[in-house]
Amino acid sequence: MALDTLKSALPDYAKDLKLNLGSVIGNSELPQQQLWGTVLACAIASRSPRVLSELEPEAKANLSAEAYTAAKSAAAVMAMNNVYYRTRHLLSDPEYNNLRAGLRMNVIGNPGVDKTDFELWSLAVSAINGCGMCLDSHEQVLRKAGVDRETVQEAFKIASVLQAVGATLDAESVLAENG
Repeated sequence: MALDTLKSALPDYAKDLKLNLGSVIGNSELPQQQLWGTVLACAIASRSPRVLSELEPEAKANLSAEAYTAAKSAAAVMAMNNVYYRTRHLLSDPEYNNLRAGLRMNVIGNPGVDKTDFELWSLAVSAINGCGMCLDSHEQVLRKAGVDRETVQEAFKIASVLQAVGATLDAESVLAENG
């Protein structure tokens, strides 16, 4: 199982990550599509080849073809949106908020899966990419759709653990190469 492989690859000093990886994915109460879509989108957003290569096959096995594509689409579009909206928010000139983005984001309106699932995946990716505007926007859509705070929290817990696992494994790989 991919989780066991990732956990065994983590160094002893990252014991908390091993435990958290098992709990946020292995013991998640999210429905399978929400869980594995979140895992796939976050594995992509983590930018860790190891995390993505380990978790992608299991995500693909647990998702319909449409959900698999939608989770990848969430990671892709949020990679763009998170940079754009985070930058707009961080600039001190408020006039940028009055300018039209002019960026294509059609997949958000028609993701090919339940909109709530796509919003959850987008929120999780936004957590990894650190865009407060996007986090607020997706959280509000989810809450208006009746999604409880615990479900939203599960998504960003998965994001935080996968990001940390990726950073740790990638660092250990570089350190091993440097001997």
